[in-house]
Amino acid sequence: MSATRMQLLSPRNVRLLSRGRNELLAGAGPRVCSLTSPPLSSSSPGRALSSLSATRRGLPKEKMSENGVSPRAKVLTIDNMNPTVKNVEYAVRGPIVQRALELERELSEGMKKPFVEVIKANIGDAHAMGQQPITFFRQVLALCSYPELLNDSSFPEDAKSRARRILQSCGGNSMGSYSASQGIESVRQDVARYIERRDGGVPCDPDNIFLTTGASDGIVTMLKLLVCGEGETRTGVMISIPQYPLYSAALAELAAVQVNYYLNEEKCWSMDLSELQRSLDEARRHCNPRALCVINPGNPTGQVQSRQCIEDVIRFAAKERLFLMADEVYQDNVYAEGCQFHSFKKVLFDMGPEYSDIVELASFHSTSKCYMGECGFRGGYMEIINLDEEVRAQLTKLVSVRLCPPVPGQALMDLVVNPPQIGEPSYDKFMKERTATLSVLAEKAKLTEQVLNTVNGISCNPVQGAMYSFPRISIPEKAIKEATDKGQQADMFYCMKLLEETGICLVPGSGFGQRDGTYHFRMTILPSTDKLKILLNKVKEFHQKFTEQYS
Repeated sequence: MSATRMQLLSPRNVRLLSRGRNELLAGAGPRVCSLTSPPLSSSSPGRALSSLSATRRGLPKEKMSENGVSPRAKVLTIDNMNPTVKNVEYAVRGPIVQRALELERELSEGMKKPFVEVIKANIGDAHAMGQQPITFFRQVLALCSYPELLNDSSFPEDAKSRARRILQSCGGNSMGSYSASQGIESVRQDVARYIERRDGGVPCDPDNIFLTTGASDGIVTMLKLLVCGEGETRTGVMISIPQYPLYSAALAELAAVQVNYYLNEEKCWSMDLSELQRSLDEARRHCNPRALCVINPGNPTGQVQSRQCIEDVIRFAAKERLFLMADEVYQDNVYAEGCQFHSFKKVLFDMGPEYSDIVELASFHSTSKCYMGECGFRGGYMEIINLDEEVRAQLTKLVSVRLCPPVPGQALMDLVVNPPQIGEPSYDKFMKERTATLSVLAEKAKLTEQVLNTVNGISCNPVQGAMYSFPRISIPEKAIKEATDKGQQADMFYCMKLLEETGICLVPGSGFGQRDGTYHFRMTILPSTDKLKILLNKVKEFHQKFTEQYS
């Protein structure tokens, strides 16, 4: 080998060459498509790359750090990241909530505020708001997590029996093992039996049940299957306005077209067929609407749709060839007199084969809401009806990519759909806790409506179900102008001032969608009754003061 060749391949020169290549790759972005280096002179190996100026290499001119070393350019920047992610917004955990966390920290550090605590009513996190877990559920989960407790006489025998059954369905008799991607078979069987009981005997096939990481996971999975096309053929998905921001966020990430249909606030946030038709007809001018999403009971609006409304929606979906997605995670949260939860599946099958044989439906449930409130376990399921068999195979493939839903969440879902039965040791305590939780929620729903409707400039529909109220608020023109000058939505301005002056954390209605010229906020009814009364009175006092200030 020649002396020149040996000099080029010396360790020092190889390091210089490698460094030069890395610098080029770091700065040139997607335009770099080759690792081939320019020729090097034998006298200065590596100089051809390392001596190039930043400008000649296509790099922005960089500032020198304190030690005189130029910082390496980031591979991933805000300019070259996935653009659809930047379009995602999620108001429930947005800037209001971030400021609430800062205020909590400032209070803990001794800073003086016009309030002594932050009361967060921004999210449906029941246990964080003080709701107590169901004893039986936690007993079984404890036994499953630490099977040695099966020898402890303080646990009831039905809890032990349930824990053993769950563990026997887990690989190695451990909740720490993976499950089948679709979910543990025995749990899916229990879910199917629960649906049959709930729907008055309408058959349910366990093979149509997919256990999920909360309901959100199932919703996003189905949206992934639905979205396709480009331009005017791009998939449109009809969502209610106001809506739960999961839907708009998922559609933004998938680059699908969000098709808004408005709920009728004057009729207690009911669905309106003429509005559905208007929304669909307008959307078909620029996209291909393929799915219709319904949240019942409603989030953020707290309505419970009537059976007649659900029948009308099913007929509409059948006529217009729309895939139905029924978000039914609040199905046990029904409070108003005369209201009743009707599952889309039951109504579909009651309407006969003309509809039940053709309408494609995915429905969703979760362990996070109702009387359980077990948000952190991320348990849920979806049931699919009339799904094309080839699409089902693709769905199975898609869920297998994430291996399996959390097994503790699957175990909890099993307990929700198969709770203690009459005659079992835990039945009486379970029913007492369940009934008490739902009764308190019903009382707080009524209290919220009553207090807010005493405030001039606030109008609140009855909270028929779910865990939220979505009252309309009047905002003076002077306040709207100040908000506009600050680059804020008027209701964001309102809610931020409310937080800064009272410590009450609510979410502006603009984060959920609302008709132009109207303003709202969403608040949960989950704080304890005492704290809820404080919250409502503070909102009342603030609104009166705010209105006077800006009138």
